[in-house]
Amino acid sequence: MTTDLGAQDLTALLDSARQDYSELAGRGLKLDLTRGKPSPDQLDLADDLLTLPGSKQFKAADGTDTRNYGGLNGLLELREIFAGLLQVPVAQLVAAGNSSLELMHDAFVQALLSKLPGAESRWVDAGPIKFLAPVPGYDRHFSICERFGIEMIPVPMDENGPDMDLVTRLVADDASIKGIWAIPKYSNPTGVTYSDEVVRRLAEMPTAAPDFRIFWDNAYSVHHLTDERVEIADILGLATAAGHADRVFVFGSTSKITLAGAGVGFFGASEANVKWWLSNLSKRSIGPDKVNQLRHAAFLGSAEGVLAHMDKHRAVIGPKFEATLRILGEQLGGTGLATWTEPKGGYFVTLEVPEGCASAVVARAAEIGVVLTPAGATHPLGQDPKDSVIRIAPTFPGLADLEAAVQALATCVKLVGYEQRLKQQ
Repeated sequence: MTTDLGAQDLTALLDSARQDYSELAGRGLKLDLTRGKPSPDQLDLADDLLTLPGSKQFKAADGTDTRNYGGLNGLLELREIFAGLLQVPVAQLVAAGNSSLELMHDAFVQALLSKLPGAESRWVDAGPIKFLAPVPGYDRHFSICERFGIEMIPVPMDENGPDMDLVTRLVADDASIKGIWAIPKYSNPTGVTYSDEVVRRLAEMPTAAPDFRIFWDNAYSVHHLTDERVEIADILGLATAAGHADRVFVFGSTSKITLAGAGVGFFGASEANVKWWLSNLSKRSIGPDKVNQLRHAAFLGSAEGVLAHMDKHRAVIGPKFEATLRILGEQLGGTGLATWTEPKGGYFVTLEVPEGCASAVVARAAEIGVVLTPAGATHPLGQDPKDSVIRIAPTFPGLADLEAAVQALATCVKLVGYEQRLKQQ
């Protein structure tokens, strides 16, 4: 560890980092680690979708002409494939358009404008409302709350999920807290999977708001990076058993399974919630893109087919995560300047640098052509109070570009970190 080095040694390390940084600045880099997008190689894995369902192959299993209107619930055969993977009974799972984010936004809007099952009033009529926001978390969740002026209460994450002592205390006393965001498996950006105990407490805890909702964004349900296929407890089943069946909204999609811009999103919930959802949905839609759902059902075939397809994804992106972790270890291990997650699945690695350094690291990286997700994006309103968290998205770049970008990032961490440490001498 270099945490106890004197000024002379720190100066030498800083001079070395400055030299490395100067060399990188002269290379004209144009590298991007900003968003967790599938790479072209991953999208190529689903190329056969573009030939499906095939000429004259437009009938669903029940004889439905998928080219026509109707079928708000989505195709049964596709819902049967994903019901187990998302832990939602088939009859309570809706297959929709290509984006689960769109469904989360719609659910929020519908809760604002139409009374939820169990609610005393619409959210918009309830006065100022609040939402719990686990941090580090997903910026697009936070942006939905921000758009509608919803106050977010940060809840720290640990290796088991959100701080449940804090969550249970807050929701028990404050009826203005209407929900919590949750990415329960391979969470964005930390890779944390919620423990069974955390899931149980979320399902069973008393809430002052009768219309409290868990937005259960199971975006990475099948996105494994190791031989271990991590499982999570069944939140909907546990909540139902505890008498809180209406508490849970489950979301998922095929966006990082097949084609990111042409996938299928899913909404799952209690029977009452699904009835509420479909009633509201019927006012703005006469049915989803069932042809796309049919081609997905034909391409994926079964739940096991989904898992087999995801093994192909792992073969593409696994080496990228391995390279990221290797370089971080080689460049920053033992320096005391950073810690990082080693996820078993999902799309991100979280890098934590000394307090007050993340924004400077991101800025220094941008100056040499390496674009990172803005510091603070992992917190509500883009404000990380410690200015220490940086999200790394390894999936999209080619391996050589990724390695160059992570090397450059490590150099920026050393440059900023040693500068700060010298000032603190």
